[in-house]
Amino acid sequence: MKFKYSKYVPNPLDELDMDELMSKLSDLLLSSGFDNPWDPSGGMDRTMQALHDAILEALFSGGVLPPDIVEQLFGDQAEGSEEEIRQRLEQLIQQIIERMQESGFLTPAPDLEAERQRRAQGGGGEEGDPGQVQFEVTDKALDFLGYKALRDLLGSVGHSSAGRHDTRDLATGVETSGAPKPYEFGDTLNIDATATILNAVTRQAAEGGASPGDESPAAGIDIDYRDLMVAQGEYQSSCATVILLDCSHSMILYGEDRFTPAKRVAMALSHLIRTQYPGDTLQAVLFHDSAEEIPIRELGRVRVGPHYTNTREGLRLARRLLEKQRKDMRQIIMITDGKPSALTQPDGRIYKNAFGLDPLVIAETFAEVSACARAGIMINTFMLARDYDLVAFVRRVAAMCRGKAYFTTPYTLGQYVLMDYLDKKTKTVH
Repeated sequence: MKFKYSKYVPNPLDELDMDELMSKLSDLLLSSGFDNPWDPSGGMDRTMQALHDAILEALFSGGVLPPDIVEQLFGDQAEGSEEEIRQRLEQLIQQIIERMQESGFLTPAPDLEAERQRRAQGGGGEEGDPGQVQFEVTDKALDFLGYKALRDLLGSVGHSSAGRHDTRDLATGVETSGAPKPYEFGDTLNIDATATILNAVTRQAAEGGASPGDESPAAGIDIDYRDLMVAQGEYQSSCATVILLDCSHSMILYGEDRFTPAKRVAMALSHLIRTQYPGDTLQAVLFHDSAEEIPIRELGRVRVGPHYTNTREGLRLARRLLEKQRKDMRQIIMITDGKPSALTQPDGRIYKNAFGLDPLVIAETFAEVSACARAGIMINTFMLARDYDLVAFVRRVAAMCRGKAYFTTPYTLGQYVLMDYLDKKTKTVH
């Protein structure tokens, strides 16, 4: 038997950090139409060519491969001609895309238009440009991106872990953290044995029965109902939240993508609630010319459109959803960057006015804010713009419903939202 030896060539896929790659591609995978703000629904940022370019950038500037491997394969130390190095790079990118598909992060979108053309030509015709073939992001990828966003955001605000919401109120629970109290009807029977026996012995001594020092076998401790003491634990409240996302056209205009960070925060909040606060609920509402509820799993796929900002309709739908929830706290987290500029009239028509704060639109919006306040729903507004009129509007909304107003940027939005959610129950339940 003969053996043929050749020079060992490392497989870059063995050194590939898939988690880091997914993080670097998150802006592309969660794209909101920022690459083409005049036609955000065009979907040109979901093509295989766009994915190819994003992976190429991540390989050379994102740190997903060790620098020595990159230099050895594609740098000055690389063996082979320039054409061979280029082919090697293209093969590596194709292998990465295939691994992402095998891992369940991506699926190729069906090319319906090419199939229609092929059938119209009787099965003939050339295949379309492979660079224009689109892909779809899977639920697994979106869940992973939500987890990554949550881990990054919690790390940035200094939280290593999160548990259930603590409050200042004490209740009879399983975990003991407060002084024992006399048992009252309805309390959890989390009996504090030491305090109960002490009560019984003290009462018997006061009534002339067995003294505390009596150790005779006949002596016993007769525990009465009034002797019962229960341990107190921290009352842990539950919260129903509706995250209200502005998907009007201004969220991707003016040279800044504000919608993708908002989606990332919403996905992180969803992952936090699902894993750490199973008693809480989270629902998502988009508001634009009108408003509609969407499944949480679809948050990563939504895009903005050429819409106005119908804040009143979004608040109305969120209030109706929360009124069905029986929770200790009910809140709306509204993320927006613009002034209310649309209103749904009684006959269903949409009244629009993008110039200034229209008195009719503002009055109807404040009326809905008052309805939320009467229902006990708190509105916390995260404003991604700082116009003078908008500041006054948002502060009045916060004052009317005892909520908070945050004036932030897409870069600090996640920290503010998660810090507010984690701290809220200790500040609002007394």
